[in-house]
This record gives sequence, structure tokens and C-alpha cells, in this order.
Amino acid sequence: MGSLCALRPENLREMSPLRYPSRMLSWLQSLFKPEPPVDVLGQRGENVAAKFLRNLGYKILLRNFRCTVGEIDIIARDGKTIVFVEVKTRVDDEPTPEEQVNSPKQHQITKAARFYLGRYGVPQPPARFDVVAIVWPAGREPQIRHTPNAFEATF
Repeated sequence: MGSLCALRPENLREMSPLRYPSRMLSWLQSLFKPEPPVDVLGQRGENVAAKFLRNLGYKILLRNFRCTVGEIDIIARDGKTIVFVEVKTRVDDEPTPEEQVNSPKQHQITKAARFYLGRYGVPQPPARFDVVAIVWPAGREPQIRHTPNAFEATF
């Protein structure tokens, strides 16, 4: 009978979400997080990179993979190797897009790759990290540079 007494109107007030408005507000905000702003040049570059890789014989497995530890632009398969691809698209070549895949970015990509590879169990398939750099000046055709094995995992 004690549990029925807990549902009396005077006890309901204590359980009300209004009693904890900051928690309720945080919870509601987490449900309606805005999408990140759209990077039109970046999206166009990723589309060009995916087509370029397909033309080389890669099988695109995923695009824009996101997890709690980071994101990867393209995950592809080249033969039996899983390839994690970072795409950098810029209007000009100074600094080069490849230079912008620095140590912190490589570490973030490596963490996301490890998270992704965790679904394969043991043994994991061979993997590598490529960079596709696209320089796309306004009104001109894009210049595409592909660097296989651009960096080593930072596990």
C-alpha cells in the first residue's frame, strides 16, 4: 500500500519535471540540436572525391561517418583493404589541402577509424589512411590529388 500512497497529488509535485527546469531544458535542447552549417564547397569536393575513387575501382562503403570520437569523410574498400579517406577541398592551393591534415586531425581520424573497425572483431581487416586534396578555383575545373597511405595510424 505504500507505493499507492506515493502517487498522492501532494507527492506528484515533487516528481514533476517543472521542479528541475534546467534538466528539462537541457534534455529538450539535446533532442533538437541544430545541424552543422552546410559547407557547399566541401560537399561538392566530397562528391568529386567519391566519384574519383570509384573510377579507381574503390567501393564506397560509407560517407560522412560520425561517431562520438570524430568523423571520417569517406570509408571505402580497395581490394581487401579498408580505406579511411580525408577529403580537403579549397579554392586555392596556399596552404595546400594536404598540409591541413595535421597531427591533431590525423589523431581524430585514427580514433574514429578504430571505432569503426571495432565492428569487425578480431582479426581486423587491413586498413590505411588516404587523403584526397581538391583545389577548385571559382569557375574552373577541380584539380584532384590523391595520396594513398598519407599517414600512419596514431593508436
